[in-house]
Amino acid sequence: MPQENEHKPEKGTTQAAEHIAGARQILRALQEKIGEHPEIGVAITKLEMALNDLAVQTGGLL
Repeated sequence: MPQENEHKPEKGTTQAAEHIAGARQILRALQEKIGEHPEIGVAITKLEMALNDLAVQTGGLL
Protein backbone atom coordinates (compact mmCIF):
# COMPACT_ATOMS: atom_id res chain seq x y z
CA MET A 1 0.00 0.00 0.00
CA PRO A 2 1.56 3.36 -1.01
CA GLN A 3 2.09 5.92 1.67
CA GLU A 4 0.34 9.28 1.38
CA ASN A 5 3.58 11.28 1.67
CA GLU A 6 5.33 9.29 -1.06
CA HIS A 7 6.83 11.63 -3.70
CA LYS A 8 5.42 11.26 -7.20
CA PRO A 9 6.54 13.30 -10.21
CA GLU A 10 4.04 15.81 -11.50
CA LYS A 11 2.41 14.97 -14.82
CA GLY A 12 3.83 18.13 -16.42
CA THR A 13 7.36 17.22 -15.40
CA THR A 14 7.02 13.74 -16.84
CA GLN A 15 5.64 15.11 -20.08
CA ALA A 16 8.46 17.64 -20.28
CA ALA A 17 10.99 14.85 -19.88
CA GLU A 18 9.30 12.86 -22.63
CA HIS A 19 9.36 15.87 -24.97
CA ILE A 20 13.03 16.50 -24.24
CA ALA A 21 13.91 12.86 -24.84
CA GLY A 22 11.97 12.90 -28.12
CA ALA A 23 13.67 16.09 -29.29
CA ARG A 24 17.06 14.61 -28.43
CA GLN A 25 16.33 11.53 -30.55
CA ILE A 26 15.24 13.66 -33.49
CA LEU A 27 18.37 15.80 -33.27
CA ARG A 28 20.60 12.72 -33.06
CA ALA A 29 18.94 11.28 -36.17
CA LEU A 30 19.34 14.60 -37.97
CA GLN A 31 22.98 14.76 -36.96
CA GLU A 32 23.55 11.27 -38.39
CA LYS A 33 21.95 12.31 -41.70
CA ILE A 34 23.82 15.59 -42.21
CA GLY A 35 26.99 14.84 -40.29
CA GLU A 36 28.56 16.75 -37.44
CA HIS A 37 27.24 20.26 -37.07
CA PRO A 38 28.15 22.52 -34.12
CA GLU A 39 24.63 23.90 -33.60
CA ILE A 40 23.07 20.45 -33.45
CA GLY A 41 25.70 19.38 -30.95
CA VAL A 42 24.94 22.43 -28.79
CA ALA A 43 21.19 21.73 -28.98
CA ILE A 44 21.71 18.10 -27.92
CA THR A 45 23.90 19.19 -25.01
CA LYS A 46 21.30 21.73 -23.84
CA LEU A 47 18.55 19.10 -24.02
CA GLU A 48 20.65 16.68 -22.00
CA MET A 49 21.31 19.38 -19.39
CA ALA A 50 17.57 20.17 -19.19
CA LEU A 51 16.74 16.50 -18.78
CA ASN A 52 19.34 16.18 -16.02
CA ASP A 53 17.86 19.23 -14.26
CA LEU A 54 14.41 17.65 -14.41
CA ALA A 55 15.79 14.41 -13.03
CA VAL A 56 17.37 16.26 -10.09
CA GLN A 57 14.18 18.25 -9.43
CA THR A 58 12.05 15.11 -9.37
CA GLY A 59 14.50 13.00 -7.43
CA GLY A 60 15.20 10.82 -10.43
CA LEU A 61 11.56 9.74 -10.72
CA LEU A 62 11.17 10.61 -14.39
